[in-house]
Amino acid sequence: MDDLDCSIEQKLKGAVSLLRDEAYRWWITMRETTQIERVTWELFKIAFKRRYVGASYVDARRKEFLNLTEGNKSVAEYEAEFFRLSRYASEIVATEYERSVRFKDGLCDELRILIAPQRERDFAALVEKAKIAEEVKWTE
Repeated sequence: MDDLDCSIEQKLKGAVSLLRDEAYRWWITMRETTQIERVTWELFKIAFKRRYVGASYVDARRKEFLNLTEGNKSVAEYEAEFFRLSRYASEIVATEYERSVRFKDGLCDELRILIAPQRERDFAALVEKAKIAEEVKWTE
């Protein structure tokens, strides 16, 4: 919802319209027991995360990120998984350089050996070079 070009009120209404069953009943109770001026998009996000995205879930995703490697995935698949999980470990990859180092360290040995000497610090450039190295590896 944060990415949509709409008002804060519309974001709240849109998110609430997607709730079903127990989640919808939870929100109705929240709304009824909260002062009307406090019922905001920010309150919804905080309360929803607290209720449905618990600390154990976040901790598990952070651990998953810390253990993430390319493995049998393509570089594009690894990149997508890296982005998906990195939001749970934003303090670990807070800078472009930290993202690059973490991504490079998770690449398979063959690709890491090909791109490591370039000492790329720009994340997008590093990913692009890894994709090119992957193509070269597969054509050999």
